[in-house]
Amino acid sequence: MAARMAIAWVLVSLLCQACSSRELHHSKRELNPRVLHPWRTQARGVVRVKRDWIIPPIRVLENSKQVPEDLVQIKSDKIFTGEVIYKLEGPGVDQEPKNLFEIDDKNGVIRSKRPLDREKHNSFTLKAFALSPSGERLENPTTIEIMVLDQNDNRPAFTQSQFTGTVPEFSIPGTSVMSVSATDADDPMTENAYLSYSIIGQESIPANAINKVMFGINNQTGSIYTRDVGLDREVVKGFRLRLQIADMGGMGLTSEGVAIIHVSDINNNIPQFSPASYGMVVVENRRDYEIGRVNVTDRDDRGTGNWEAKYSISNDPKGNFAISTDPATNQGVLTVVEPLDFEAQDRHVLLLTVENVKPLSNKAPNLPVSTATVTVTVVNENEAPHFREDPIQIVVPESVLPGTSLKGNIAFDPDDSELRYEISRDPGKWLDINPNTGEIRAKRNFNIRSPHVRNNVYSAVVKATDAAGVSTTATVLITLKETNDFPPKLSPLSGSVCAVASSTGSGLVLTAVDEDLPPHAAPFHFEIPDHHPVNWTLVQVNSTHAVLHPLVELEEGEYVVTVLVSDSGSPVLTAFALVNVTVCLCDTFGDCKSEAGAVLGSSVGISFIALIIIMASMALLLLLLLLAVAVTACGRRHHMKKGAGLLVGESEDDVRDNVFNYDEQGGGEEDENAFNIDMLWNPNDIPSTPGSCYPPSGFPHGKQPLRRDTPHNLPSPTYPRRPPADPTDIEDYINDGLEAADNDPNVPPYDTALIYDFEGEGSLAGSLSSIASGSSDGDQDYDYLNDWGPRFQKLANMYDPR
Repeated sequence: MAARMAIAWVLVSLLCQACSSRELHHSKRELNPRVLHPWRTQARGVVRVKRDWIIPPIRVLENSKQVPEDLVQIKSDKIFTGEVIYKLEGPGVDQEPKNLFEIDDKNGVIRSKRPLDREKHNSFTLKAFALSPSGERLENPTTIEIMVLDQNDNRPAFTQSQFTGTVPEFSIPGTSVMSVSATDADDPMTENAYLSYSIIGQESIPANAINKVMFGINNQTGSIYTRDVGLDREVVKGFRLRLQIADMGGMGLTSEGVAIIHVSDINNNIPQFSPASYGMVVVENRRDYEIGRVNVTDRDDRGTGNWEAKYSISNDPKGNFAISTDPATNQGVLTVVEPLDFEAQDRHVLLLTVENVKPLSNKAPNLPVSTATVTVTVVNENEAPHFREDPIQIVVPESVLPGTSLKGNIAFDPDDSELRYEISRDPGKWLDINPNTGEIRAKRNFNIRSPHVRNNVYSAVVKATDAAGVSTTATVLITLKETNDFPPKLSPLSGSVCAVASSTGSGLVLTAVDEDLPPHAAPFHFEIPDHHPVNWTLVQVNSTHAVLHPLVELEEGEYVVTVLVSDSGSPVLTAFALVNVTVCLCDTFGDCKSEAGAVLGSSVGISFIALIIIMASMALLLLLLLLAVAVTACGRRHHMKKGAGLLVGESEDDVRDNVFNYDEQGGGEEDENAFNIDMLWNPNDIPSTPGSCYPPSGFPHGKQPLRRDTPHNLPSPTYPRRPPADPTDIEDYINDGLEAADNDPNVPPYDTALIYDFEGEGSLAGSLSSIASGSSDGDQDYDYLNDWGPRFQKLANMYDPR
């Protein structure tokens, strides 16, 4: 007992010593800032590490309710007599997510503070530190791996709220229809995420159409397939399957889903006529209209190519009928495309066949193609008369005689009715028609040159009417053939030729024209009858022209030559013409002239006369031009001197530009002229220009130019004015000049440059230039400035301080 008490006392003593030592260490740590996070700083001294910690991964079950829960304890094996402090850092401690783990800094026990969620964080990597109370590392930091173990805490779920698939009807068992899929948030490496698919319910559309199980599903892949036969779309349109997904291989948590499977149509039903025989009525002579419809039935999906029908007619040799499909009702629409004739055939029996647009499936029953019989009865109606041709073509010569028969038997009536004929349009009133037989005759002579004839064709309209009053019209086109009705005509019937047969251009050109059209006109043939004199000859130039000229030299005078011209028609028409020919003397150009003119033309010639006329004209024009230049120069000189007044001078050596005032207003027409800078010249230098239009004074008759805006009866001041010898005030002198200029009626307008006075040849004042001055300012006498008035006294005081 005493031994136990001794041991207890020793332990209490050691505990007290440790507490005091711990308080000492705490006080030192408060004084040393580096011990705040000692595991993050390197100790000053090199610490010798004996060995590293080796801690296997720690496995922690997620969603654990035993928290806090001790996970592992770390302990330093460093030989240290004092206290060891343990620290922990990393995700879950001082990094996000924080406050999931903690470590006891005295004994090194690591424990979890809250339940873990593997779906959020499946592992944590932490670092543990062992420190002395002074912050020195006792061991290298070690890595703590914490693995979160999965629990089956998540239900599997289908990826879609509803799956949709399609399967053709009459599919064999094992046909793949569709696949479904699901997910699980648990660990895929465990059975918690091992999924199993199953079908837990089947409903047919419409309900109870099929009660046996028609589909199966692969429990691992989710692939849905057919299990049995009997998928007939005409019986069942589709199915609604209830699906289930379970984890842990089907033994864990479950969820449900839905799959809709549609049964698609195949062309396994042929269209059938219903009924198989039809009777229809059609009126003759009509086309492109519907006469009836035929019906078919098809059990395939409506609106698809498996249901849509196409029809054909097997016994319509003339192609009078056609049949098409109404896309909305699938009926066959029978129409007449070529008019029927009751008189030719009053009854037609058609055989129709029908089949689908898409080919029939090999799973369809082997049935014959459906046929139907259609009996078409043609109804007679009163038909209009028919012309045997339209237009009625008639070709006759233009010279056809009135009363000639042109055309007969032009129309008939399909109903064998009596016809009446008449002419509806005949612009030239050339035709007549027999009202009973329809024979067309010529009523009067035709004229191919009539305005009613276009391109040799005359157009008319005839009408035929049956006993019921039904009528038809036809166009009559009469082509008129040209005949040789007119002989050719010769022109000109008079002319002149040169007396010398060998002269150039001595012949007379003759032209023939014909009112007929080809081939009864050109080419023409020209000749001189044999019994006429042989002094003349004709040379044919082309098909319409010939040249008449003498064979021998004839005397001057009048001659009459007979010319015979023939056309190319059938028969040939010929015309005689008497041509009056004047034989004369000709010049070199072949023109007839008088004897004097001919002689003159041969000696001088037209060219020389024309040259003389041209030269005389040019001389006259040159004279007029010089006169105009002279008048213009005098006028311009007069204008310049009149504008400048007495101050204008001229100098051949002084060429200056004018000053243009662009921005001035008012002044009238005087301002419209540019101001001549010559006005600034010395009026005493005005030269006397020889040949000038004005006297040497510069103004006509010694008069100065007058102002237009002032009376002309005022005398002008005497120019130039001379300044007084001793002016008392320069201002009075300037005002005197201004007043003289304002009252002078002979100077330019008030808003132009005004010359107040001429300064004279010399200057009373000396030069102000310091360069030209030979003495200093002190040598100058400025007393005369005081004589100019009080305004210049200050200036005199500035230069003469005396």
